[in-house]
Amino acid sequence: MVAHGAILRIYEKKAPVADQVAVNRKADISERQRAMLDFAMKVCQKSDEIDDADFAALHAHGFSDEDAWDIAAITAFFGLSNRMASFSGMQPNPEFYLMGRVPKQK
Repeated sequence: MVAHGAILRIYEKKAPVADQVAVNRKADISERQRAMLDFAMKVCQKSDEIDDADFAALHAHGFSDEDAWDIAAITAFFGLSNRMASFSGMQPNPEFYLMGRVPKQK
């Protein structure tokens, strides 16, 4: 679920909701966000089964093919980086962990 929280944090710029989704996917999110996360989950778990119906579901919520590419790319990148971090025991540094969670200083 961490990657899917990251999708919301990066694509939708909503860190608190992203944290809720990362925990249990029962956050108060819109149908559009749910469609995005459903697509991301399929990319993560069953990418070989993605078909035209998956793109149609995104299109129905205003996403373009370019958006689908971005969602898939972010999901795939986080899948790779999370697995590399997990096997090597890496922990995020405080600066990275706080990105999107605290306001930027001006």
